[in-house]
Amino acid sequence: MSASALPSGRMRSIDFFRGITMFLLIGEFSGLFEKLVEPPFEGGIVASLATQLHHHPWHGLRFWDLIQPFFMFIVGVSLALSVHNRQKRGESRRALNRHVLQRSVLLLLLGWGLYCIDDGAITWRFQNVLAQLAVTYPLAYLVMNKPPRFQLVFSIALLVLAEGLYRLFPLEGFNQPFTPGHNLGEWLELQLNGKMPGGHWVSLNALSTTAHTVWGVLAGQWLLGGEPPVKKLRGLLLAGVVLLVAGYALDPVTPIIKRIATSTFVLASGGWTLLALALSYWLIDLKKKDRMVLFFAVVGMNPLFIYLFAHVGGGRLLEHIFYPFTQALFGWGGQAMAAVMTCLAVWAALWGICWWLYRKEIYIRI
Repeated sequence: MSASALPSGRMRSIDFFRGITMFLLIGEFSGLFEKLVEPPFEGGIVASLATQLHHHPWHGLRFWDLIQPFFMFIVGVSLALSVHNRQKRGESRRALNRHVLQRSVLLLLLGWGLYCIDDGAITWRFQNVLAQLAVTYPLAYLVMNKPPRFQLVFSIALLVLAEGLYRLFPLEGFNQPFTPGHNLGEWLELQLNGKMPGGHWVSLNALSTTAHTVWGVLAGQWLLGGEPPVKKLRGLLLAGVVLLVAGYALDPVTPIIKRIATSTFVLASGGWTLLALALSYWLIDLKKKDRMVLFFAVVGMNPLFIYLFAHVGGGRLLEHIFYPFTQALFGWGGQAMAAVMTCLAVWAALWGICWWLYRKEIYIRI
């Protein structure tokens, strides 16, 4: 699939980065990652690799812990590119403000709506990526016209603030900042929704993960600048290495914990994200190895639609449709093989929906 089929004027490395992130997200909704760690695969290399496609239970970092930072970061990059293009078309600051406000409110309502579907009750949580973006997106927009140094200091200040809130929270029983079930984030969930969060995920994450979106804006502005491409690549690599080293070096002081988005987690995951963008930029925009860009880009062109469709039951619906056929075709290999083939068929169908929307030039945006 040639990237030449993409609309002209697009930064193809960004399309690739966004697309592969969304492709992995819809892969989760196919159910495949869960199947690969079930008893038939236990103890083998498949299960060992598939463990990286699940969140770390607490202190540590796995590949899947990077997917949400990838998503929130690329939203920041896209925000920088979008505002740049709108301003070139002569759009007023007032119109931009209105667009960002409307988008933030809709992201929040959609994020809360997904919780209502899952829980059957109204909740006020910010754990999923849409609800968190409703916070990080407008905050990143508010500072994006400031000098890069100001944006960087602002993002670090948010990490320091979150760190201080966790460490200094005095309430007995919740004054152990990095202990599951005994920290400020989980106390806040108890106040908001009357119960402790499942899996120790907390809404307060939206404060520290704003840094991911701000860093995405900074990366987007850096790529839009007039520096030579090689210098842009070096800048991304240097920033990624600095954040990565800082995150892991501080791990003995503040543990890397995705579930409460500790400052070290944000730093380390931000470093990996910048390095991933640098790799995409080098491979796609500099080396022109763009043969597979379109395959992933079609998913990234309708990220909100496919995320919502898969989340509200689209994946399960497709599973019910495909299961009789995969069972008939692959049942000879056992239940595990048939289940895996069903998941792969669902994943392919979710991609196929995105391909059909792309071919029809249907882009569902907010």
